[in-house]
Amino acid sequence: MNSSIKLYKKRKDTYDRLFQKQSKASNHLSNFRLLVIAAGIAAAIFLYVTKNYILLLGVAIATLILFICLVFRHEKLIKNMEYSSLLSKINEDSVRRCNGEWNQFPDDGKEFLDENHPYSYDLDIFGTNSLFQFINTAKTYTGRHILKTLLTHCPANSSDIQQRQEAVEELAEKLGWRQRFLAEALMAKNSMQNPEELFAWVNKRNPFFMKPWVIHLTRLVPAVTVLLLLTSLLTGRISFYIPAFMLIVQFILLAVNRKERERNFLLAKKYSEDIKVYYHMIKQFENEKFSSNFMNELKSGMLNSEKKTACRQIDKLSKIVENLKSRSNAFYLVFNILFLWDFHNLILLEKWKEKSGPFLKAWIEAIGNVEALASLAILRFDNPEWAMPEIVVDRECIFEAKNMGHPLLTGHRVNNDLQILSPVRTLLITGSNMSGKSTLLRAAGINLVLAYAGAPVCADFFRLSIMQIHTCMRISDNLRKSISSFYAELLRIKTIVLEAGKGKNVFYLLDEIFKGTNSRDRHLGAKVLIQKLCTTKSIGMVSTHDLELCGLEKENKAVKNYHFQEYYNDNKICFDYKLRPGASTTRNAIYLMKLAGIDVDDMEDSENP
Repeated sequence: MNSSIKLYKKRKDTYDRLFQKQSKASNHLSNFRLLVIAAGIAAAIFLYVTKNYILLLGVAIATLILFICLVFRHEKLIKNMEYSSLLSKINEDSVRRCNGEWNQFPDDGKEFLDENHPYSYDLDIFGTNSLFQFINTAKTYTGRHILKTLLTHCPANSSDIQQRQEAVEELAEKLGWRQRFLAEALMAKNSMQNPEELFAWVNKRNPFFMKPWVIHLTRLVPAVTVLLLLTSLLTGRISFYIPAFMLIVQFILLAVNRKERERNFLLAKKYSEDIKVYYHMIKQFENEKFSSNFMNELKSGMLNSEKKTACRQIDKLSKIVENLKSRSNAFYLVFNILFLWDFHNLILLEKWKEKSGPFLKAWIEAIGNVEALASLAILRFDNPEWAMPEIVVDRECIFEAKNMGHPLLTGHRVNNDLQILSPVRTLLITGSNMSGKSTLLRAAGINLVLAYAGAPVCADFFRLSIMQIHTCMRISDNLRKSISSFYAELLRIKTIVLEAGKGKNVFYLLDEIFKGTNSRDRHLGAKVLIQKLCTTKSIGMVSTHDLELCGLEKENKAVKNYHFQEYYNDNKICFDYKLRPGASTTRNAIYLMKLAGIDVDDMEDSENP
């Protein structure tokens, strides 16, 4: 990771210097524009006074052309400055991510929080200090949702995972391209919108504007009107009432279905900026060469019905949309009446819809997939020592990890080996409070999530089967539904038992189960549950303070005990967070209460009169 930080800092410095250079050029260009205007005005005054009108006209035209060129050049330079600034910010954020400051990133995916999801809420996939906040660089609406899907859905087969792994490996090496791709997305002035309304718009056809006679009349009628108008004004041979009549006819034609055109205008205005961003992102994607099958499959789908590239077609759509947006211009009304410009734009739009409308959704989803994979590629680039998981296709569920840690603990991470191989199906984890039981369960779960998404995992070696992840760790009351935390826990466990009972491959993580009831019922219920789960194909981990449950290892070879322990140094409790075989033999609840400032001496005296 240190090498990544150095590279990010170097790239940030490069873009900072480029920005400063561009800023100076921008200032010089601004001054030059003022100089051109001042010189043009001075020359015009001099030529006017000397009555050199022909040369005056030439100077005025030359000054105007030069000024317009400088304006365009300045706008391009300002855009390049913004681009350099964004690339600098991207590298700055990358340094912050490596330094463990990623939990300050604003996009934590909190809208995806779902307490009823089989595992995402328990494993901190979304929300503050979440996996999504850690890795996400997707900026489009579709990209964020595709990443969300990768982190919340179990893949159907191993080939999908392997294809994503190849793509992640390739994208990890394309640091410069990934950052430029991200910078294009960040050029959006506002957050990217849900494109579903855009998809519906480009797939809603109006065959009227595709009729040949409509197209011909749209071209012919304005041409005749303009010809009649010029003839009347310049020669006077035709009464002005004739072109006036034609203009009235055209005005009436424009009044028909005006509300429909207004809707097109509003949608064009709503999505115009997004379409520009899509264009530049697609252009970046199409111009890059890839070797992985998954990326090339995405790229091969970036064509329309005429086999023309998505980049070219999105550019056409962007221009049509800009034309539709121009209806808000004060001079548009006159121009529209004179040339039936609304009809021309709608004809262009219908032609575009016919050739490219059905493909737009696939193009944007392809870009979303690239964004999601680029987010996962960050883990590969920043942590080259992490393992790319090995997916095992076997009837027996397995989970095997060496030197595995929690990927979100970027500061003081302690790694452990973990193995669940036949005949073992349940690891029973015991240990005192704060010793690391829950963290171990979450580390196993979140690494599984990464593995199924196609990302590297925080381990030296990781081998697993494809399994549905189910957790029961962070259960609370639901007052709206009048459900206690204990009953909510029972409902979650019922789902796990039912899924496992159907013969599905389930990986379960149960943390302090049945803690909402008395110790006798808790012990009996946990024992029955573990034995029930051990009769299925599923595997998993169960943490508990109930040391009596450790006797299950002698009764059932499918259960194996592991534990964490603490030690004391200078009268302070310490943890090494290392997993050890066997059952826990220590307890620390009383000590922790004293550490928290609770006087427990009287309690101990009352227990021992």
